[in-house]
Amino acid sequence: MIVQADAAPGDADPGDADPGVADPGVADPGVADPGDAASSAGAGAGATPAGPAPGDIVASDAAWDAFVAGGLPGSYLQLSHWARVKAPNGWASTRIAAPVAGAAATGGAPDRRLAAQILVRRPRGLPWAFAYAPRGPVGSDRRCWDADALSSFTDACRAGLGGPVGRVSHLRIDPEIERDGDLDPAGRLRTALERLGWRPAPYIQPETTRLIDLRAEEAALWGDLRKKWRQYVNRARGAGVVVEDDDGSRLGEFYRIYRETASRAGFHIRTEAAYRDVWQAYRPSGAARLLFAVDGDGTPQATLMLIRCGARVVEPYGGMTAFGAETRANYLLKWEAIRSSREQGAATYDLWGLAHPGIAHFKAGFGGREVRYVGAWDLVLDRLGREAFDKGTRARAWWARRRLGGRAADVPAPQGAD
Repeated sequence: MIVQADAAPGDADPGDADPGVADPGVADPGVADPGDAASSAGAGAGATPAGPAPGDIVASDAAWDAFVAGGLPGSYLQLSHWARVKAPNGWASTRIAAPVAGAAATGGAPDRRLAAQILVRRPRGLPWAFAYAPRGPVGSDRRCWDADALSSFTDACRAGLGGPVGRVSHLRIDPEIERDGDLDPAGRLRTALERLGWRPAPYIQPETTRLIDLRAEEAALWGDLRKKWRQYVNRARGAGVVVEDDDGSRLGEFYRIYRETASRAGFHIRTEAAYRDVWQAYRPSGAARLLFAVDGDGTPQATLMLIRCGARVVEPYGGMTAFGAETRANYLLKWEAIRSSREQGAATYDLWGLAHPGIAHFKAGFGGREVRYVGAWDLVLDRLGREAFDKGTRARAWWARRRLGGRAADVPAPQGAD
């Protein structure tokens, strides 16, 4: 059971969120199996999408967000909120929507499209900008992922990037499409991307995640937890731990716990202002929740920030104290996050990334299934610019290892996305 705070959402000071390649950790289930909640939550197979025309979703935040929330796949990193989070750090945003040829001829809606919100930033000292569509593109439905649709989208990217946003070295995409899944049978989607000039690239978002289908009954979800995990949940309850929904007034406590977790596990996180920015961007629309597992004295011992897009909930950030680990507060917290998300009507719970074997083992105990995505892909628009970008990236990685003793480069954060 979750205790709901009475206060209204608290204000968050706009901070200096670093947009870089963030605390790797992921968002919407990759279009996994045709029967998954991830596939049916938005515009499923055979569905006829309704809504704004392509031009409208490019120009209107509201129309764009509605498109993403119902898209296949639709991720919180493609919502307009994320562009606002990144703007203070010099990331401009643009949107590209490519109509899918032949949609009307096959009985579909003429406004079916494959589209992406693209963030663009020019690294200091370089005349070229880097373009990135986090967890994009998004399709109206599964027929937007064939070779012809990908070709249309690729042409639109080549034509749409450059002039309006300046010189761009390359565009990176990392759609949440399951590797060898329903939309990539035998690697068909990856093959189509390569034929169109896209090349495999280093991932920014996590390559794998774990998805829980919330359409099952609560008793079935509880039964999917490992026996030991259920015991840990009950142990936390027996120790007087309860889970509370917070209004944002304890974001400082959230960051304290997250920072303690990072220090203990040896991964790099952002400044507190970065997470306040995320909360401030998503909370007004009701898309963000802040959960705490508190002990009998009311002291928070574990925390999760949840973000919802359409019918899917993800947990990009979270952590626990050392005492919370002893009381198993984090087990109760995660179970209540899953249970209450189902209670609030979500169809899929995304455990957001399996950064290393320890985290993968912990998350596997809550059920669901592991999903591996098709990965990141680059479309080179200026070869010289791409070479300069790669050299700069290697130099920054070397400096980060030297400054932080190798931890930032060698140990990715278990939660988060940039």
